[in-house]
Amino acid sequence: MKVKVISRSTDEFTRERSQDLQRVFRNFDPNLRTHEKATEYVRALNAAKLEKIFARPFIGAMEGHIDAVSCMAKNPNHLKGIFSGSMDGDIRLWDLATRHCVHQFPGHQGAVKGLTASTDGRILVSCGTDCSVRLWNVPAASLMGLDSSSNYSSEPMAIYVSKNAFWGVDHQWDGDHFATAGAQVDLWDYNRSEPIRSFEWGKDTVISVRFNPGEPNLLATTSRDRGIILYDLRLSSPVRKLIMQTKTNSVAWNPMEPMNFTAANEDCNCYSFDARKLDEAKCVHKDHVSAVMDIDYSPTGREFVTGSYDRTLLPRERRKHEYLEAVKKRYKHLPDVKRIVRHRHLPKPIFKAAALRRIVIDAERKKEERRRAHSTPGSRPIVPIRKKRIIKELK
Repeated sequence: MKVKVISRSTDEFTRERSQDLQRVFRNFDPNLRTHEKATEYVRALNAAKLEKIFARPFIGAMEGHIDAVSCMAKNPNHLKGIFSGSMDGDIRLWDLATRHCVHQFPGHQGAVKGLTASTDGRILVSCGTDCSVRLWNVPAASLMGLDSSSNYSSEPMAIYVSKNAFWGVDHQWDGDHFATAGAQVDLWDYNRSEPIRSFEWGKDTVISVRFNPGEPNLLATTSRDRGIILYDLRLSSPVRKLIMQTKTNSVAWNPMEPMNFTAANEDCNCYSFDARKLDEAKCVHKDHVSAVMDIDYSPTGREFVTGSYDRTLLPRERRKHEYLEAVKKRYKHLPDVKRIVRHRHLPKPIFKAAALRRIVIDAERKKEERRRAHSTPGSRPIVPIRKKRIIKELK
């Protein structure tokens, strides 16, 4: 039997005088992470603290509208410019830096239901329940701190009238065309008083429309018959239609992944799809306790924000959020992390609604498990939620 022992000389590790420094042995190899657990613990603690700090990211309010705000739009050419439309027909241009209204448009005779700006930010397109679409000249000088009252008129550049009300509008990312949602999907040109093309699939009202930022000829719409419809302007008919269990209020294309889009649904969830494979959702995003009303992506394509009927906004960041959640889950048993993570400040209505929704989800899960346990093996297959909410796909 061979035994190996570690032999160290006492003279090499003992200080000769009390003023001498203790000898410290270090390995400077960058591949070694000697403080891995300590570093991740600090990250978990910071992630838990930051989650509480940014739980209320309210910065400021822009006041001026008399009635409720019904729609908003960004100015692609000016980061600090944003448009808003209200139920009384008023349209305003805001400066996010100063939080002041820099220009006011006369608007519509009814509620403003849709706003969109051209790619260069010079033309604003609005639509409303007064069955009209209006083009406005955007005073870019007002966003630069210059006086634009003498150069810009408050009257619209053009007015297009239809027989039916409009519920949404979106501008093409590359071109002079824009699409409106109403009784049908209409494609308009600046120089025409009538739609140059019209699309229709079913008799229900179309409530939203979005152009693809990567494919200018591709657009997606949602309708009241719970459908999500894809159109290609190069074809004479719609491409595909997806029927969900509940109505989809809005869709948003990923600007960095042109074939992916996310749908805001009435069942409190958001569903990410690949336009080439609509029979299954790529991901299901949960956390709202009421219907999700609108959705929009960030320019990076990594985050998106949703607005819900439960009066909350949820910004979602993919990779960083997943890493921080994994770190917090790993160290959630430690006292400091556990104390911060478990302490939440939620509005009372949201807290009660979330608890009620958890009860409903648990009841549905238990009911399905009992049905499967008392049924013939294989007669009730397990259907994932990514497919469960999809009824059928039409081509």
